[in-house]
Amino acid sequence: MAQRTVVSLEDDLDGGPAAETVRFAIGGRDYEIDLSAANAARFRQQLAPYVERARSVGSGARRPVRTAASRRRSREIRAWAQQRGIEVSERGRIPANVVDQYDAAASRRTGRR
Repeated sequence: MAQRTVVSLEDDLDGGPAAETVRFAIGGRDYEIDLSAANAARFRQQLAPYVERARSVGSGARRPVRTAASRRRSREIRAWAQQRGIEVSERGRIPANVVDQYDAAASRRTGRR
């Protein structure tokens, strides 16, 4: 049996069909709204005077997503530190000096520098 899932956007202003999801930020908060082509154009037109005079900040890049490999490396560093009596929290950033010690020990084990 075949199954088809259809996702349709509804304009958040007037309830009609939406053509796109518009993302924007103001006051340090990110928002998104589904709009028809006409409402999206009106939204952009109304913001245009402010955007033209505004300063661009940053590239809009987000914090990188942690990969499985980076999580595995963090677990290995934490285990290594615990075995040596180095205090490291179970969560959060690992201090740079601990990472440096781990990397130095790993390079001695493998003979790489």
